[in-house]
This record gives sequence, structure tokens and C-alpha cells, in this order.
Amino acid sequence: MKTFVPRTIMVKKKEEKKESKPVRNASRIADAGGPKVQKFGRGKKYLEVGKLIDREKVYGLDEAVQLVTQTSTTKFDAAIELHVRSGLDTKQSDQNIRSAFVLPHGTGRPKRVLVFAEGEKADEAGKAGADHVGDDALIEKVNKGFSDFDIVVTTPAMMPRIAKLGKTLGTKGLMPNPKSGTVTENVGKTVEELKAGSRIEIKNDKDGNVHLVIGRVSFEPEKIKANLLAALKEINALKPSSVKGVYLRGAALASTMGPSVKLDLADLAKSR
Repeated sequence: MKTFVPRTIMVKKKEEKKESKPVRNASRIADAGGPKVQKFGRGKKYLEVGKLIDREKVYGLDEAVQLVTQTSTTKFDAAIELHVRSGLDTKQSDQNIRSAFVLPHGTGRPKRVLVFAEGEKADEAGKAGADHVGDDALIEKVNKGFSDFDIVVTTPAMMPRIAKLGKTLGTKGLMPNPKSGTVTENVGKTVEELKAGSRIEIKNDKDGNVHLVIGRVSFEPEKIKANLLAALKEINALKPSSVKGVYLRGAALASTMGPSVKLDLADLAKSR
């Protein structure tokens, strides 16, 4: 015989379970000035290097870059991430930003590029180094499950024909979009930039935060600084006219699996 459990208790348990789930980028968002939420457990290495950072302090450009490379805890060449908290009200349709731009020194991570094109544009993509190039046959291949690629580029003429891939690519965030620069006539240049890891996409999440990879720990400090300033400049340029109050409310720099370093936005503004 089953024990009757009141619905109110069941709902409460579900809410408690939901609240107890760790939030991705929680520490980064908190250090960028966002709400403090539950964080993932931390290892000994993380806790040790974390002592080098004052959690209550905001750091200028030079010191922040030095700390983020110094506190990397991985054996591999970790990515350097920029996390920005904005004043975007994402419930307003005109307050969501999305664009693509080229980092001066790239991200250090080349991508596997698939291009939907035909004729001269297909030849152009192939010469530029695209990993996969094709038209209808490639569309069917992807539709059947082929996924050996990181990003998709297409010519405008191919867009109506790849509409059937909406469910396949859309759920993975890979559907080409003019705002992200992946629907273009200039496929050659776009492929070259993507293969070099220099073209990145800026897009806010549902809470208005922006998360970007702007380099690697192995990069020279000057290259990290240049990429950081270029990214902040681009994000600032994307500010919707309808945003009220402060647009860039906080930012933090961090290496993969490393502690975050709060950035002094006022100091960085002087450097741009």
C-alpha cells in the first residue's frame, strides 16, 4: 500500500532539490558582482592558489592578468575566461546582445569548421581550410547525425535548404546566424578566422551575463591584455540604447578551474 504524500510537501522537496543544485559559473558571476549562489566543491590546489587573491579587492589590468596566469591549477594549457555582469533586462526583446568579432591574438583554440556552400564559394571555403564542405549531400549527412565539427558556416543562398537542420543544430547552438557572422558571402575569410581561433561570438545568457574565452595561460601578458581590452570594448559598443542605469556592472577574469579575479572596470576603461 502506497503512503499518501501531500502535494505541498512534494513541491517543497522539488524546490529544495532544485536550489541545492550547483550553478555553472557561480563563482565567476558572484565575483563579477552578481548574486552569491552555491558553488561547486573546491580542491586543495584551488584553495591554495586562492589565497593569493583578495576576494574583496578589484584589480587593475596588469595585476589581474598576472594573477590569473599565476593561479592556474591545471596541467594543460588552460583557457582564460572573461565573465561580465551587465545591466541588460533580458525580458525585453531589444536588450539581448549577439555579435561576432575578431580577437587581436585569438583564443588559442582552433575550431573544426563545417561549411554549407556550392560552386565557387565551396572552393573558397576548402582553400581557406574548412574541415567539411558541401551542399545537399552534407546536409543529409548532418541530418542523420554527423557531428564532427564545432561551428557551422553557410552562404545566404544555402539557408533555405538547411532549415530542416533547425532541430539538429539549433539545440546545440550551432545553427548559422547572420548576427554571429556565420551566414556570409565571405566564407573564405570567415573560415580562416575561425580556424585560427580569432573569431568569437558575444552573446548574453538568460541573466544578462556574458562569458568569453579570451586566450590561454601560455599567452604572453601583452596578448592577454590586448584581447581583454578588445572584448570589453566590443561588449560596451553593443550596449542597447534602451538599457537604463549602469550597463557594465562587474567583471571577473579566471583560468579554467582556477579562482576568479575581480576586475577594476574604471581602471580598464582608462586603458582602452
